[in-house]
Amino acid sequence: MGNGVKEGAVRLREDADTVLPSSVPSKTDHRQVLSSLFSGALAGALAKTAVAPLDRTKIIFQVSSKRFSAKEAFRLLYYTYLHEGFFSLWRGNSATMVRVVPYAAIQFSAHEEYKRILGRYYGFRGEALPPWPRLLAGALAGITAASLTYPLDLVRARMAVTPKEMYSNIFHVFIRISREEGLRTLYHGFTPTVLGVIPYAGLSFFTYETLKSLHRGGMTPQPPESSAGEQPSPSDPDPDFMPGWGPGASFTP
Repeated sequence: MGNGVKEGAVRLREDADTVLPSSVPSKTDHRQVLSSLFSGALAGALAKTAVAPLDRTKIIFQVSSKRFSAKEAFRLLYYTYLHEGFFSLWRGNSATMVRVVPYAAIQFSAHEEYKRILGRYYGFRGEALPPWPRLLAGALAGITAASLTYPLDLVRARMAVTPKEMYSNIFHVFIRISREEGLRTLYHGFTPTVLGVIPYAGLSFFTYETLKSLHRGGMTPQPPESSAGEQPSPSDPDPDFMPGWGPGASFTP
């Protein structure tokens, strides 16, 4: 009887140790958020910088009457390199970084948080989400990032299509728009942008998480199959064995 009481007290103490830490936010959670923010910002900056010459070429074709083709695009890149220098291909990239870095940081970090929230809600904590929650997490991450950084996108577009004399820097754009057009102008065109972000971000993260899940499933090592008639060694643990349930063990409710 005494052993049963002791075992019950030990089990209650272990249960409390496993439940209490999960209900209290730990430093690890904050580190994961900061890690997601930093990783997302770095990934967005590197990706956008890598394709900046192509992005600049696309904008030039959009505002000109030239007909686009791969040959004409390559000719424009080569012409810019010869007459304006190599680094001119990245002209305007610093202004783009003002929007891309916070957008990517918020999007990646929000995606990880939404995955945890939906995982707890659907009972898939620590496991891969089902398809619909997976799609929803990506869409919500895109909406969150677009909502918080949309004014930066509007300001970047204003600076790209207006003369240099009109706006001296990004802060001047914010101040002038707020005074002359009102703060609501900073979110002008937000609705169609979000309608495009929802399927784009949702499908992007859905595809990423699905391929990652398939890759992990294919890389999981399979346990070796035992040959017919082979007996397990005495040192191998019995999968059906549960501590405290052997012969002579006392049951403690």
